[in-house]
Amino acid sequence: MTADRLTARLGGLAFGGDYNPEQWDEPVWKQDDDLMRVAGVNLATVGVFSWALLEPEEGHYDFAWLDAHIQRLHANGVAVDLATPTASPPPWFTLAHPDALPVGPDGARLTHGSRDTYCLAAPAYRKASRRIAAALAQRFGDHPAVVLWHVHNEYATFCWCDHAAAAFRRWLRARHGSLEALNEAWGTAFWSQHYTSWEQVLPPRATQWHRNPGQCLDYHRFWSDEVVAAYREQRDAIRAHSDRPVTTNLMLPAYQNLDLWAFGREVDLVAIDHYPSAPGMGAAADTAFGADRARSLAGGRPWLLMEQGTSTVYDTDRVLTKEPGDMLRHTLGHIARGSEGALFFQWRQSRAGAEQWHSAMVPHAGADSRIFREVRALGEAVARLGELAGSTVTAQAAVLHDADAWWAMDGDGLPSPDLDYHDALRRAHQALWENGVTADLAHPAHDLGRYRLVIAPALYLLSDAGAANLRRYVQGGGTLLVQHFSGAVDERPHARLGGYPAPPLREALGIRVEEYRPLRRDERIVLSDGARASVWSEALRAEGAELIAAYTHGMLAGAPALTRHRFGGGQGWYLSTRLDDTGYAELIARLLGEAGVAPETPGLPRGVEAVTRHAADGRRWRFLINHTAQAVALPWPGHDLLTDGPVDELPPGGCAVLRQEPDGTGSSP
Repeated sequence: MTADRLTARLGGLAFGGDYNPEQWDEPVWKQDDDLMRVAGVNLATVGVFSWALLEPEEGHYDFAWLDAHIQRLHANGVAVDLATPTASPPPWFTLAHPDALPVGPDGARLTHGSRDTYCLAAPAYRKASRRIAAALAQRFGDHPAVVLWHVHNEYATFCWCDHAAAAFRRWLRARHGSLEALNEAWGTAFWSQHYTSWEQVLPPRATQWHRNPGQCLDYHRFWSDEVVAAYREQRDAIRAHSDRPVTTNLMLPAYQNLDLWAFGREVDLVAIDHYPSAPGMGAAADTAFGADRARSLAGGRPWLLMEQGTSTVYDTDRVLTKEPGDMLRHTLGHIARGSEGALFFQWRQSRAGAEQWHSAMVPHAGADSRIFREVRALGEAVARLGELAGSTVTAQAAVLHDADAWWAMDGDGLPSPDLDYHDALRRAHQALWENGVTADLAHPAHDLGRYRLVIAPALYLLSDAGAANLRRYVQGGGTLLVQHFSGAVDERPHARLGGYPAPPLREALGIRVEEYRPLRRDERIVLSDGARASVWSEALRAEGAELIAAYTHGMLAGAPALTRHRFGGGQGWYLSTRLDDTGYAELIARLLGEAGVAPETPGLPRGVEAVTRHAADGRRWRFLINHTAQAVALPWPGHDLLTDGPVDELPPGGCAVLRQEPDGTGSSP
């Protein structure tokens, strides 16, 4: 069962969040029943951190209290997303299995007292996880209240213990086949690292200086595969007793060491948690990035926002609150881009514990509060959007994302510490978003023919197959922008010889990079077209490409900085430095024009977000979100589902969802 069957069971889009009744008493439960009804809650995630109560001692379960709460929710018209509690083992488990506690790269074993205190590769942990997942599914698998299964929570903690080392060696044997192949892949002839027995091979623990990049990359790959395997075990244990969809909540963008493309193929329904990393317009752009990425992981199908905060913005070293109206704007940003609802962490703000200051639908102040009033209004808004369940979103542009490229760029010994993989992805996506363009994320090996414009902002690692695929994309008529330090290594990761990037991509771009020249931290340069840049530069020569802008400094004066190559039916652009925000925005706007990509909804000022969801029967719903402090007149009137009335203007911070019928009635195109 996927998103369509979930929304069919709910009778519309999902609205609710994590519910932890075990933290409260009966008078509060009665309040919860009333308040959930008032807020329009129809789905509650239950049991995420309840292992100690569900299994108070090894192999002995107490499901009576959970059964009572599920029955109570069901009687109150609230469906259940039932979680397996394996993200937080109970104290008895760590006492009985101390070898299952995680070990850091420095060899220090962590102790119980937080969540995620486990080694995913420890046999005792995996066995206990399978056991409780099966027990829960056997008890509640066909319960009419349960509409979704939620495995674990926000996989997965790294570990470098002996269990992980043994599993790593098994994985390496399967991947490389022999020690000879492993030594070649890791380049162990350097620094006297040649292995002569498998027992010598360890995880990349703390070392005196730089670690082997091939070893580090393979450990990332191994750990991601180990997480997927652990998820499959619980999923399959549940499927033996239940036909309800099974998922887990993926964190975005860089919290988890996971190949999210691989994980997206394993879940019945892609679900994410999303907390903005900046306030204001930064939060709006980050919301769009997270939502577009979730939809892409789902292969374009609808997905689910499993967690967000009613008033939580993580800004470096502090947690900021959201402004009035942000809750609605952020939620609609996710639903506009394919989510089948909006859930929160959590329903009621905890009065004790490590996350007592994490925002919630019912804050410490109670129902008589701004937060709950906005929650109630949001519940009404989400309920009015039920008709668009199952509809999809179409994108004309894509930003390339590959976990291997991320992990490789995250390694030791790169030429500059200012190369940030996810910052590059966000920046490319935000430039498209600011131009009113909805974008997918895609993998270099995907079929890219549906996109008019593809941006590769950080493909440090690129396989031969990926390079050949990008060449085909350009030759077939696509417009491709490749940015600096891309295609420098192959998938082992060995440096490309004979010039960068990989030969098929060099052919499509019509350039050959000979030398990387990182800039000083405070160094700023100016290109021949007046654009300003920093961080990075490259010595490259055009081999068929047209020079668009040149360097004007030092030994690179007059050398190409930005090039365009007409190849086959398309264009390959190469940017060899990091433009400032103004220059980068101008470049992306130019590329959109060259590729023939228009804004989603022409005629709207910058800061007004517009996204369209499409149904198979021809209906469309246009989401409009005003992130500015000014009223915005719409270029055409329409009928707003949120107010069930006509709308021709968005107030400051206002939103509208306009329906257009297959015959063209409703909002204008």
